[in-house]
Amino acid sequence: MAFTIRNSFPEDQDAIWRLLRPVIESGETYALPQDYSREQSLAYWCSSDHHVFVAADEEEQVVGTYFLAANQKGGGSHVANCGYITLAAARGRGIGRAMCTHSLDQARAHGFEAMQFNFVISSNASAVRLWRDMGFWVVGVLPHAFLHPTLGFVDVFIMFRTL
Repeated sequence: MAFTIRNSFPEDQDAIWRLLRPVIESGETYALPQDYSREQSLAYWCSSDHHVFVAADEEEQVVGTYFLAANQKGGGSHVANCGYITLAAARGRGIGRAMCTHSLDQARAHGFEAMQFNFVISSNASAVRLWRDMGFWVVGVLPHAFLHPTLGFVDVFIMFRTL
């Protein structure tokens, strides 16, 4: 599958919502209320603090999205943070890896020195495996910090890498 990654445009919001909705409603990989509305979800993902990107297939259909932001303000603003979502039907095709690679390049271009993921759900094995493959390491474990809707309490990882 060929795809491109580009800055998102206002007209991408419907497509981004189509990606966000099932992920938020499942409650399995993001610590967000499962009943978040379209407006709340898009306000979170497309916050004015976030640089938002989309991955589009050869038909220009959005199959992934990610945001890039400073992890903290002030003295922590040199560390980036990202969130990623891939369309369920497009998983396993390298889109997540391509978005992560793109985000690392974008982070460097924006002057960040490192990237940190604050809340990686340990049961999200494919994400944990990908982030490790991309050079992130677990620097902290938050025991039972996430209430998974079917697994109960699971650990959360803090993952980090320098750029």
